Amino acid sequence: MRSILLAAAIFALAGVGSASAQNLSPEQAKAFVVGRSFAFTCFEGTTGAGRVFPDGSVAGTLTMRSQGIARYVRLPPNTLRVRGENVCGFMEGMTFEPCFTVVKTSATTFRGTLAGVENMWCEFVREGAERPRIASRRKPKPEASTAVTMESSAE
Repeated sequence: MRSILLAAAIFALAGVGSASAQNLSPEQAKAFVVGRSFAFTCFEGTTGAGRVFPDGSVAGTLTMRSQGIARYVRLPPNTLRVRGENVCGFMEGMTFEPCFTVVKTSATTFRGTLAGVENMWCEFVREGAERPRIASRRKPKPEASTAVTMESSAE
């Protein structure tokens, strides 16, 4: 469970800036991560891929310690939260709310580390060039018919 939370919370932490290594603010992290897909590998072998949503929820796949099949994981809204200058992960039943340090390592990669514990980290790589649209809650806008367009152009 600790790996799931570490990976989920770190999704929200990547940022924008130069290609050299840099620590990121929560605002930079949100702008870079929300709505984009990332693949990750963690220190103990856990791997996966997923996406952070604007409400702080996270969804994706996870393979614990590179064993077994990938499982789909969905963490609820407000799992990821900004606390001052930190991004933290909240899970019901945990006795503390872990916070994370994020360092951007290239234009498409970052490393997330449990704050104060350098040996607990995950490496993230952005997947795809832009945000693919998977689903939407909004109804599509009605499109004008071809007949109307043709009549308008005939006048």
